[in-house]
Amino acid sequence: MATWNSRGLRGSTLEELINRTNEKYREKGLALIQKVPTPITPVQIDKESRRITLAYFEQKSTVDYIGAVQGVPVCFDAKECRTDTFPLQNIHEHQVEFMRDFEKQGGVAFMLIFYVMRNRFYYLTFEQLDYFWERAKQGGRKSFRMEETKEEYFMEGMGGIVPYLKMLQKDLLNREA
Repeated sequence: MATWNSRGLRGSTLEELINRTNEKYREKGLALIQKVPTPITPVQIDKESRRITLAYFEQKSTVDYIGAVQGVPVCFDAKECRTDTFPLQNIHEHQVEFMRDFEKQGGVAFMLIFYVMRNRFYYLTFEQLDYFWERAKQGGRKSFRMEETKEEYFMEGMGGIVPYLKMLQKDLLNREA
């Protein structure tokens, strides 16, 4: 079983931004996206702060978010990256399999990556993720560099939100082409 500790808080700022974004999208009637809770079993609780300090994951999580955008089922995971190289070890095989199955059912799966040092967000299509994943499985790089990504899928945060719906629209249009 995996153990939870403070390392799990690394992406909390990104998570807050995405949660705020999802709330704005819901308020405007554009999307209904929910954070998928990760089921844990607490082992230690700090008596003073009443916070969980050690826990076990009850089961493997799938993705961070799932929902619908204008009738299109979507699921995505969000990750922070502190360098220009994203290590694929930050993604688990069962997550990629879930996303692959989601796509087979007609949904759209993707990842949102926040490149911390550059203060830039990236919409990684499942097609790109699958390419990098399969390359690694075939003995290639176990990561991908920022320069290997598609410039058109970078976005800047705007007013405290991550405008990923524009990138989703681009993703859908590119699938039709």
